[in-house]
Order: sequence, then C-alpha cells, then structure tokens
Amino acid sequence: MIERITSRGRLDEFRAMLRFYGRETVKRDLLNTRYLDKVTLAFCSTIFDVPVTEFRCYKLAQLNPGHWDF
Repeated sequence: MIERITSRGRLDEFRAMLRFYGRETVKRDLLNTRYLDKVTLAFCSTIFDVPVTEFRCYKLAQLNPGHWDF
C-alpha cells in the first residue's frame, strides 16, 4: 500500500499516509521496496534525506542494466 501511494498518489495522499503509518514505518518500507521509478526514488531520497544508493530498488536496478540505446 505504501509503495502504491508513493508511486501513484498525490501529495496530499502521501502526507495522509505519513500521518497514518508514521514517518519511520514509511521510510523503512520504501527503503526495502523492490521497484520505484526514478522520479519517485529521487522524491523519497529528498523527503527522507537518505542517499539514493541506500534504496533496495536502486541496488537491484544496478544489478540488472537495461539495453543500450543506439
């Protein structure tokens, strides 16, 4: 639920989620999420003041590089 609201929800929904679950619970869950798009990852990194490299989804993306675009 936290991942879905963060990725697809609006800012007011994100704030309500933070109030409901608590900042540390949301942070812990997002740090262990398997996939976040690049924009959402940058947003979460800024909001929680955590380097992008600490997120599990970033580490998994580095292990599976995409195709080269020529």
